[in-house]
Amino acid sequence: MPRFKPNHIDYRIGKRLRQRRNALGISMAALGLFIGVEHQQIQKYETAKNRISAAQLYELANAMKVPIGWFFEDRV
Repeated sequence: MPRFKPNHIDYRIGKRLRQRRNALGISMAALGLFIGVEHQQIQKYETAKNRISAAQLYELANAMKVPIGWFFEDRV
């Protein structure tokens, strides 16, 4: 089975996730607890080691009070 290879969008979403989490002063553990995953999973999302499903992206957007489209904006 081939290993997952992140693309530029995976990296972009991870970078935006970290940016927003840090701006809100939320720990990985707290964010993970809010959406039902371990802090290690948040770290993997932020580094693009794991892809974020549409459902998880929706939960993350709600948790951090941004529209889903915010993760795709050009400003970083």
